[in-house]
Amino acid sequence: MSQSSSTSTPTWFARTGARAWRCAPAPAEVRDFHASLPGYAPTPLAELPALAAELGVGRVFVKDESSRLGLPAFKALGASWAVHRALAERAAAGAEAVAGGTDSPPFTERTTAGGDVPDVTLVTATDGNHGRAVARTARLLGLRAHVLVPRGVHPRAVAAIAAEGAEVTEVAGSYDDAVRLAAETAAAPDALLVQDTAWPGYERIPGWIVEGYSTLLAETDTQLAAAGVTSPGLVAVPVGVGSLAQAVVTHYRSRTAGRPPSLLAVEPDAAACVLAGLVRGEPVAVATGETIMAGLNCGTPSSVAWPYLMGGLDAAVAVTDADAARAARDLAALGVSSGPCGAASLAGVRAALTGDARRAALGLAPDAVLVLLSTEGPAANPHLP
Repeated sequence: MSQSSSTSTPTWFARTGARAWRCAPAPAEVRDFHASLPGYAPTPLAELPALAAELGVGRVFVKDESSRLGLPAFKALGASWAVHRALAERAAAGAEAVAGGTDSPPFTERTTAGGDVPDVTLVTATDGNHGRAVARTARLLGLRAHVLVPRGVHPRAVAAIAAEGAEVTEVAGSYDDAVRLAAETAAAPDALLVQDTAWPGYERIPGWIVEGYSTLLAETDTQLAAAGVTSPGLVAVPVGVGSLAQAVVTHYRSRTAGRPPSLLAVEPDAAACVLAGLVRGEPVAVATGETIMAGLNCGTPSSVAWPYLMGGLDAAVAVTDADAARAARDLAALGVSSGPCGAASLAGVRAALTGDARRAALGLAPDAVLVLLSTEGPAANPHLP
């Protein structure tokens, strides 16, 4: 993988052809699985006419992930589905070895009825939200969790992970450093790595995490339809390693009917690894800096996500901390609770819609419908004053 300096990367990239790219859809059973979990409810899709007027488009909707399955971010969707799949596979393998093979009970049965759960420690590295989601999943299943946290994660976010009962190790290094240490830690036979980024040789569980995020997008379809919208013109997604963006690409590029939307990736200018890779035409690792968008402070794209990002994204933009902070304040004034990572989608759209050339690259008509994914509430990442 190539190395790049984040300071040498442009802050905007767009290309043609992405809306014609196609892939297979996510499994349909993911949403049914989430609907079976205690406390499940679709998160709100808020329409904000004031933003539509500001941006010069028809309608703007914000998917508000500030409260998802009892946590202040969307990450529980991926963690719960991936742990369900991994434990089912592990239990089935053990049963086959002992008694010729039986399927493991579903996640909800194991959670509520004391089913047979393999005795493992769930291990992960995190910038905050994913680690807490893994720790919560472990607690619900009566399992141990070990979460490794890089520098730059807010102390309150670290404390929230520990409050779920997880062992927390603070790493004096970057997110990529924490991921490497987590992989080493999970080499123990009683450990299971539940990481939301992939690399060659470790791609199945990250792939299941991406599948889990599909529920968010299926909900959005239903909510848009109820508002009289068949398909958005643009979807903006905050990007760290690119797993949620992979889910977005999978959802919209697997459709065969209707006009495909433009897909916009938004990253911090201190950690724009996907933008740098799109510019170079290959995955790139960048040195990261400090940013209030802690959950997006990732220097290396997920290997399983990269082909989807390279194929299906129309554009990418890098935004500053000031952009994200302003967007979070503006969303709060409009009734949407968003942390700086979630508000990055609004900051990115504002940057992407400056000037006719960028609008033309995104193919946006004056009556276009925009969907902004606000991936966290302020409690998930309390970096704003």
